[in-house]
Amino acid sequence: MATVIDTIGGQRPRHPEKQSRPDTPVLRKPEWLRVRAPGSAGYNATRDIVKTHGLVTVCEEAACPNIGECWSQSHATMMIMGEICTRACAFCNVATGKPNPLDPTEPARVADAVAKMGLKHVVITSVDRDDLSDGGAAHFAAVVHAIRAAAPGTTVEILTPDFLRKAPSAAEIVIDSKPDVFNHNLETVPRLYLSIRPGARYYHSLRLLERVKERDPNQFTKSGLMVGLGEAKEEVMQVMDDMRSAGVDFLTIGQYLQPTRKHAAVDRFVTPDEFKAYEEIARAKGFLMVSASPLTRSSHHAGEDFARLKAARLAKDAAA
Repeated sequence: MATVIDTIGGQRPRHPEKQSRPDTPVLRKPEWLRVRAPGSAGYNATRDIVKTHGLVTVCEEAACPNIGECWSQSHATMMIMGEICTRACAFCNVATGKPNPLDPTEPARVADAVAKMGLKHVVITSVDRDDLSDGGAAHFAAVVHAIRAAAPGTTVEILTPDFLRKAPSAAEIVIDSKPDVFNHNLETVPRLYLSIRPGARYYHSLRLLERVKERDPNQFTKSGLMVGLGEAKEEVMQVMDDMRSAGVDFLTIGQYLQPTRKHAAVDRFVTPDEFKAYEEIARAKGFLMVSASPLTRSSHHAGEDFARLKAARLAKDAAA
């Protein structure tokens, strides 16, 4: 691990690849973004299961502000394929470098933890693995299949990489594993990709979501945006339109929070009223489910939201 560069909100950055970046200013968080420190009995129980099974969670690696709430309710988002990413996105707290080889025992360990935690709904995400010929697609599918076998009553939501520059069959392997929700985040508006998500391509990510619907129309698709990075309201609305054109069912919008001074700076803190307005606009554009608030994250309340998503589809089908 690298020497600590800086700390914001108690987080310990571990990013040797970001040490050369200039420091960025840090804005003081408003009251609506302050959360209680974790430490309940439920939180400790979830932490123990995660550690016993040698698992990595995005809750820890991405310094999620909702970790106390989620872990206290036995909700954890598993991060597979290691804890080192091949990309260096300016917003992300996950370390960048050369990843280790895939662990063939990981699918079984993840599935066993899901069963022991008694999860009704689980979210599986990963680092980007540009070093692998299929971007880790077969490993993703193996995890989904293992969970189906160990916990058949658990619904599975995946939050995938973009499989950029991989054969089309890579994404198809993951789609064909039949997750209940296929999530891939666009993260920000196209204009900001070069500075915020330089290793990705906006229209490739959009096309990935569209391909899910083409291959399996019944599979729910989901995508998310961070705001507060300097985007304009009109740009957010255009991304909503792009998502709807790609058939995306579920949209999440949350406040970007700066992990360290070596990451992209927060341009501003979007107010709760503005988030409410975004939610109303998104619903009017036809999304089946929308979650928009300062602390919204892709996997926050994912189980409850999935139940609402299914109900919304049933209602839409009945009205058709």
